[in-house]
Amino acid sequence: MRDLSNFLLHLEAYLSKRDGVDKLLKISRYATNSITPTHPLHRRLKAFESSVGLSRKAFRLGKFIQDVNSFRSAKLNSSHDIILAIIVYGGEGLYYFVEQFVWLAKSGLIDSKHSKTLQRISAWAELIGYVGSISLKIRDLRGILEDEACLVSSIEIRVKKKENVEIEEGKLKKLREKKLMKKLSMVQDVADGLMAVADVRDGKGRLSGPVLMASAGMLSADNSAHKNWLSC
Repeated sequence: MRDLSNFLLHLEAYLSKRDGVDKLLKISRYATNSITPTHPLHRRLKAFESSVGLSRKAFRLGKFIQDVNSFRSAKLNSSHDIILAIIVYGGEGLYYFVEQFVWLAKSGLIDSKHSKTLQRISAWAELIGYVGSISLKIRDLRGILEDEACLVSSIEIRVKKKENVEIEEGKLKKLREKKLMKKLSMVQDVADGLMAVADVRDGKGRLSGPVLMASAGMLSADNSAHKNWLSC
C-alpha cells in the first residue's frame, strides 16, 4: 500500500505540471497515428487526433516566456554562444508564440484563412529551434565526455596509489547518468526535428510517411514523458 500511495502522489505531481499533461496527450495523439486507414475506427481516431492536437496548442499558451527567460539566464561568453542561443531560444520561442495564433485560428476566434501561413511560420521556427538545440547538446555532450575522461584518469591514478575512490566513483556515476540523459534528449530532438521537416514540406516526401511520423512522435513523447516523470 505504501508503494501505491507513493506512486499516486508522484502521479499527482506529474499531472499537476503542464508538460506532464502535454506529453500524455502527445503519446495518445501519435498512438492513434499508427492505426492504418483501413481500420474501422480510423475516422473516429483521426477526429480524436485532431482534437488532441488542438488541446495541446491550448496548453502552450504563454510557454514562449520560458524561452525568453532561458535566453536571459543563458551563459553567453562569446559571439558563438550568443548566435547559438538566439537560434535555440529564438526559434523555439517564436514557435510557441505563433502556435498561440494557430490555436486561435483553428478554434475559430480569428479568421481561419491565416491558419496555413501561421502553421508554415510555426513549422520553420520549430525546425530552426531543433537544429540549434541539437548543436547545443552536441557541444554539451563533448564537454561531458571530456569531464568523464578526466575523472576516469583520476580514478585510475588514485587506484594505483591505493587511495579511496568512493567519492570519485559517485561523481562518475552521476556524470554517466547525465551523459545518458543528454543522449536521450538529442534523440528526442532528432525525432521532433524530423516531424518539423514533414510539417515544413506539408507532409510530402519519403520522410513524411504516417508510420514514420507516428514512430518519431511516440519516441519523442516517451522520452519527454520519462524525463518529466523523473523530475517530479
